[in-house]
Amino acid sequence: MSRLISSLLLAAAALLAQPAALAAEPAAPAAAASAAADAVPAPRPDDTQAERARAQPGNNAPFWRGVRDSGQQAGYSSLPGAEKGVLIQSQVQYPGSRLTTAGEAWRQVRNQWILPYGGSLLLIVGLAIGLFYWRKGALGGHQPDTGRMIERFTPLERAAHWVNAAAFVALALSGLVMAFGKFFLLPLVGHTLFGLLTFVLKNVHNFAGPLFAVSLLVVILVFVRDNIANRADFVWLSKAGGMFGDQEVPSHRFNAGEKGMFWWGVTVPGVIVVASGLVLDRLLPGWGELRGEMQVANMVHAVAAIVMMAILLGHIYMGTIGMKGAYAAMKTGYVDEGWAREHHELWYDDIKAGRIPAVRSKPVASSAASRSPQTSSSA
Repeated sequence: MSRLISSLLLAAAALLAQPAALAAEPAAPAAAASAAADAVPAPRPDDTQAERARAQPGNNAPFWRGVRDSGQQAGYSSLPGAEKGVLIQSQVQYPGSRLTTAGEAWRQVRNQWILPYGGSLLLIVGLAIGLFYWRKGALGGHQPDTGRMIERFTPLERAAHWVNAAAFVALALSGLVMAFGKFFLLPLVGHTLFGLLTFVLKNVHNFAGPLFAVSLLVVILVFVRDNIANRADFVWLSKAGGMFGDQEVPSHRFNAGEKGMFWWGVTVPGVIVVASGLVLDRLLPGWGELRGEMQVANMVHAVAAIVMMAILLGHIYMGTIGMKGAYAAMKTGYVDEGWAREHHELWYDDIKAGRIPAVRSKPVASSAASRSPQTSSSA
């Protein structure tokens, strides 16, 4: 009987203990989850992407922060070369731009200053030349031809001039289309033809550049001697070269206007255009490796090219329709004594006095050969 009572008591104790065990079972996972949550670190401002992914999966803020700040602290890249770990450049403020990233500052200067103001300058110069021609017409022609010729340009001078001029025209036209074509040409021909045209002109620009650089050096060396300023040039400038009168101011082989064009329309901007072009083509050792250098070179290249084009528009005008006999002088190399007396009287006087030979090169054409005895006897 006592054994039965003991068994009943044990069974009752087991029944009473079972609900407490069942109630204790859900508490174990909750405690484990709480312990796991305590083990995950809270996000911090200086987290790496791996740490942030652990704390907040899907949060890529550290990655994009590294992209933004790569201009100050370059990221890691296995690619060789400079700035491969820089995805966004550091901030800079170019003249005419806001304080922003270097790439955006370059875009602002190009699109808000160089293109609109440069294009306006070229249009204004073209309009001024048209108005001048309308009011004055072609200059010269007041002295009658004598039939006696003087050699104004040697074959070397003419060859250097025409090669440089051809390269300049190719560069100017291709550069104008690449810079302004999307505004006036793209709407007319469409994207496909415009893309093909700009691709071809870009290659023309690249191949004409070295030709222009070499011929520019030859032009400078050939013509620099006669483009040094002298006293007569200041007299010419004080009277504006007689442009607004009926008689030209006496000058030597080149007047002050032509000398100014040589220095400020050809030599100075030409050297800047060539130097900046070499940087853009990465042909100068140690230059053009960084994006900032390329952006500055692009802005300098564009400004110098527009200035050069604006000044040489006047030179092209005077050398073609603006002055009678000027184009023939560069084409054949010879001018009539009457032309020389009218436009460059001091140069003509030096030839007549024997201080400068009337023919400075050996005639290479039959026409020049037939003229040479007359020039020699007249001198």
